[in-house]
Amino acid sequence: MRDFAQLLDRLAFEPGRNGKIRMMAAYFAATPDPERGYALAALTDSLSFADAKPAMISGLAAERTDPVLFAMSYHYVGDLSETVALMWPARHGEAEPPLLSEVVETLSTTGKATLPRVIAGWLDGLDEIGRWALLKLITGSLRIGVSARLAKTAVAALGPHAPDDIEEVWHGLVPPYAELFAYAAGTGPKPDTVDPTPFRTPMLAHAVDEAKDFAALSPADFTAEWKWDGIRVQAITGFEKDGRPAQRLYSRSGDDISGAFPDLMDSLSNGRWGAAALDGELLVVIDGRVQPFSSLQQRLNRKTVSQKTIGQYPIHCRAYDILLMDGEDLRPLPFAERRERLEAFVARIDDPRVDLSPIVPFASWEALGEIRSDPAAHHAGDDADAIEGLMLKRRDSVYVPGRPKGLWYKWKRQPFNVDAVMMYAQRGHGKRASFYSDYTFGVWKDGPEGDVLVPVGKAYSGFTDQELVKLDRFVRNNTTKRFGPVREVVHTREEGLVLEILFEGLNRSTRHKSGVAMRFPRVARIRWDKPTAEADRFDVLEKMLATEG
Repeated sequence: MRDFAQLLDRLAFEPGRNGKIRMMAAYFAATPDPERGYALAALTDSLSFADAKPAMISGLAAERTDPVLFAMSYHYVGDLSETVALMWPARHGEAEPPLLSEVVETLSTTGKATLPRVIAGWLDGLDEIGRWALLKLITGSLRIGVSARLAKTAVAALGPHAPDDIEEVWHGLVPPYAELFAYAAGTGPKPDTVDPTPFRTPMLAHAVDEAKDFAALSPADFTAEWKWDGIRVQAITGFEKDGRPAQRLYSRSGDDISGAFPDLMDSLSNGRWGAAALDGELLVVIDGRVQPFSSLQQRLNRKTVSQKTIGQYPIHCRAYDILLMDGEDLRPLPFAERRERLEAFVARIDDPRVDLSPIVPFASWEALGEIRSDPAAHHAGDDADAIEGLMLKRRDSVYVPGRPKGLWYKWKRQPFNVDAVMMYAQRGHGKRASFYSDYTFGVWKDGPEGDVLVPVGKAYSGFTDQELVKLDRFVRNNTTKRFGPVREVVHTREEGLVLEILFEGLNRSTRHKSGVAMRFPRVARIRWDKPTAEADRFDVLEKMLATEG
């Protein structure tokens, strides 16, 4: 447990992506099974303990500390694990520090009545960092800037396999992952996963550079589709080993969101899918019309959903690619052929909750630009307000994970619209004085040691009171540093929160460190679904400046 605690502590203070990968890879290489397997499970949020809850930790703290002092300290620190770790009056010498495997196995098997005494003994045997790591493990909120993808990349660094190879076998395995580590190191075979509905790493697009890209690309090589204002998902069906059907819905980051969308899951279980995987957009559709993103937000970030909400915000999947059909992996096929298979598949399942994202015909980039600027005049239906722009895909592009160059492009409609990462938060004024409601945000820029975030603006409007509550909770749960009334929140390539920012224009400014100043920035929407690594880059703002000037 001590070695794992030291790893967490070092990861929390390491700002660089490559540095985090090196730390985790070194730990995995030096740590035996099953300790490293349980560490990997903790880093990827793959552990849960039914009886170990924050209320139990608060109860233990109340027994060992002055409750008034603890309440005041907790209010100031804002993090339960950190507060208890700092204030815990350990009875040193009464217990030995436990192994990580001992902690995990005990938390999974010990009854609720006995668990508090066991946890108290562990806290007595650990130092401050060990207590913090233990409590973070128990409460399931590590918040150290490590995503599941980054941890899998560190596992891949142990041997000859790519991170995507590790991702492919990941979803059918369970901790402590001994077979995964053997495969990663090249000393064991590829694990025989039992997951009938595995997540597949999605293919991503580059933002189009109108001046550069269109001069080098032929429109005859590409197809165009509308870019919908929803969230990207994978809808997957398969069969268990005993023949029972299985269904799952993933976000594009690989999170299982099936429980929040039982209406769509009913469609996946209608028996006509077979073993299939669709790549598409999750939307709310009422009377055939796509609703604003705010309607979809009523369904997001929920473990369960009421029948009333299902009725008010009916969910829909608009498919634009097919990765698996009747058990056949279609990703090696060119997009044009996959599209034909997709059209046949959607016709076969004949489901009102699943349809095709239409192809947008065009003859030249100029003609496509006119379509992009006025979707309402070129789109059959009333969905123009739900269109963000266009997607351009090479007809011969195979489906490959990540963001390959030259294959897929996104061409957004809104020139003054960026996806930025929240970096700092400050308390508001008046009725917002108790909320963190002013947000400084940044975009990615090349730095001496890789990508860094540079602050480019501050926003304190554009969100509802309900959204403010969620934003305030995010700030409090993800604070990394405090500077008086300002909190720094986690903002790495693997962890953080993306905000879609609208603004009226952009000026060069010597008063701002980034060199730019936004006019009237506000939050257009909260991108809970979007990984921080996919936020916009500074060169997007540079292009806007060039366009304005």
